[in-house]
Amino acid sequence: MSEKDKPETVKLTPAEEKARRKRSIAIALTLLVLVGVFYVVSLIKMGS
Repeated sequence: MSEKDKPETVKLTPAEEKARRKRSIAIALTLLVLVGVFYVVSLIKMGS
């Protein structure tokens, strides 16, 4: 791939990188909570 074929990359400011990291952590925590809720609900349904 030549230099002109490479896609342009966006350079984020430190504030934008920090905001992206916080958002990524929030998404990860939300997914973990959802997985935990589904796991607990499954255990309860299988137990009854």
